[in-house]
Amino acid sequence: MAGRYDHNPFAEEEEVNPFAGTGSVPPATKSRLSPLPPEPAGFYNNASIDIPLDSTADLKKKERELQAKEAELRRREQELKRKEDAAARAGIVLEEKNWPPFFPIIHHDIANEIPIHLQRLQYVAFTTFLGLFACLLWNIIAVTTAWIKHGDVKIWFLSIIYFISGVPGAYVLWYRPLYRAFRKESAFTFGRFFLFYLLHIGFCIFAAVAPPIVFKGKSLTGILPAVDLIGDNVLVGVFYFIGFGLFCLESVLSIWVIQQVYMYFRGSGKAAEMKREAARGALRAAI
Repeated sequence: MAGRYDHNPFAEEEEVNPFAGTGSVPPATKSRLSPLPPEPAGFYNNASIDIPLDSTADLKKKERELQAKEAELRRREQELKRKEDAAARAGIVLEEKNWPPFFPIIHHDIANEIPIHLQRLQYVAFTTFLGLFACLLWNIIAVTTAWIKHGDVKIWFLSIIYFISGVPGAYVLWYRPLYRAFRKESAFTFGRFFLFYLLHIGFCIFAAVAPPIVFKGKSLTGILPAVDLIGDNVLVGVFYFIGFGLFCLESVLSIWVIQQVYMYFRGSGKAAEMKREAARGALRAAI
């Protein structure tokens, strides 16, 4: 029994060279493994350790912020819906700009807002609006050639004024009133359209003639300056004759439109309604 516990567990074990001799190692002898090579300097410093940045408190804070944003969005949606409902009850139509498609600046939807029996007439009226745009744009081109050949800058400035005032003015003064009159059947709006559309027709006829009133009429491409200029310069004269043809076509088409609108106005009973409204307005003014 004593021999079993003679070995000291704390005593250093004898090192054994595994390459020395070929004899067998006694079973009681234990070899110690060779030490691992030392790690290079900075081994532990270069090791990347992923430490989560968001703690539980940060996650809860972000969750509260998201909930607050969602509540704010719901509040804004409810406020917008409340305003839309109030506008609808008051008869106010929120119009989204959708024309021209590449750069919307006005609201225009004949197919969905104008009664089907009036859509053709509205399209033709819209054609006269675009025709006025084309006439005044070509007027600038023709007058520019006359300015280059004859050196009178005043007629060019007048052509620019005609364009920048005529196109927006036509939309506001007569095209938009006709659009609303057809959509809402308003007699007063019809009256506004007739007044300013007659002025539009008068301007087109005046431009087609272009009498020598303002700078010998050369600021407009009418027949009189066209005849006068074609003798001096053929190119300028041809440009003016083209402008004369455009203004003539615009005048004829506009006359047809106002005739058709007036026939519908009389036939639908809006003329009598307009007279009654005018009489009530005069009575209120007198009282």
